[in-house]
Amino acid sequence: MAEFARKKKKVCMMCTGKTVDYKDPETLKRYTNEKGKIVPRRVTGNCALHQRVIAREIKRARAIALMPYSR
Repeated sequence: MAEFARKKKKVCMMCTGKTVDYKDPETLKRYTNEKGKIVPRRVTGNCALHQRVIAREIKRARAIALMPYSR
């Protein structure tokens, strides 16, 4: 039987001390794809609590036109 290598678990960036704010679109761009969609938690490695915070901040930045809804 083939053995599978385990992937290293991603660490939530916000749990390690980094903050995300809607006034900083450069940081928020890391959590969106090229079409402007919010990248899911399984890809970014964030915990559920901080993924909700990131989504809220992206939506706030979109509402005041700091980030586009789509590209």
